[in-house]
Amino acid sequence: MGNPEVRPSLPVVGGTGTAGAVAKQPDGSRVFLTTKLEKLLDAARKNSLWPLPFGTACCAIEFMSFMMSHYDISRFGAEVVRFSPRQSDLLIVAGTVTDKMAPVMVRIYEQMAEPKYVISMGVCACTGGFYRAYHVVQGIDEFIPVDVYVPGCPPTPEALLQGVVKLQEMISNGETRYQRALAAKRASQAQAGG
Repeated sequence: MGNPEVRPSLPVVGGTGTAGAVAKQPDGSRVFLTTKLEKLLDAARKNSLWPLPFGTACCAIEFMSFMMSHYDISRFGAEVVRFSPRQSDLLIVAGTVTDKMAPVMVRIYEQMAEPKYVISMGVCACTGGFYRAYHVVQGIDEFIPVDVYVPGCPPTPEALLQGVVKLQEMISNGETRYQRALAAKRASQAQAGG
């Protein structure tokens, strides 16, 4: 079957060694990648966001532009738009939310599987905008937790792209609402157990 003393090796890409050589540390040991499972899952979640648009006004038009090839959101792994909350993990609320729409938005949010993230897009979703009226929600954070706010009236597709990148950075750094709640739960369990 071959020489048992010859070990199969992986090629080093971009290295200075010969093709087929195994990368080695200065002390001669082989390189191993070790990480926590949570970090690996966060990297996968960061690069595979599946947005669900909740578009109600002019911000939804900017969201449509954001999804087109000019901005190429697929570079960031968020091009798989799902219109079912059970298949989505990113809720993008784009536009004005009235008091009649708020329960529907909350139901959609509750149907999403954990971990779930929320981007509030546009000044109307963030603060109610110029609608200082009894029938308009003065910020969706009154009903659901928001991870990233994208201000503007309406915000440009570049601003929403920056919001998605900010959310990806937050997922990598463990700064999302879901990750903070999980860390607090584990800390309280550790204190109770020890």
